Amino acid sequence: MTLAAASTVAMAQAAKPAPAGKSNAANEHAGHSHGGGKYAALVSASSDCGRIAQICLSHTLGLLGQGDKVMAACAVSVTELLATCDALMKLAASNSKYTPKMAALTLTVCQDCEKECRKHEKTHQECKDCADACAACATECKKVAA
Repeated sequence: MTLAAASTVAMAQAAKPAPAGKSNAANEHAGHSHGGGKYAALVSASSDCGRIAQICLSHTLGLLGQGDKVMAACAVSVTELLATCDALMKLAASNSKYTPKMAALTLTVCQDCEKECRKHEKTHQECKDCADACAACATECKKVAA
């Protein structure tokens, strides 16, 4: 049997209702929350913000490498943002009790990074995209921040 065929058989077996008195993996996990549970929007916003910030940081480092020292503060700000968004996304995805406190910190970092990126948004699309992602993440952070 090929790997694809074996996979198809396994998925078909898992999709079948379990006989009375027995359970299968699908039934055992019914009712569990997935995708961040009550913090799903925060998981999404912080993940998106981190992804876009990474692009901004790469762009900024390239400019710094070319001698554009004006971008130094932006690089620092985006580096701080990446750390907090990553931590927030992981805590929120686990429905951690620390999510509200991390959201409060991330809110401040997002606001600071957005302010810094707005200085460069007219000349660098990456900075505009990062500022917009920071604003969206800050909006979600405000909803749960402690």
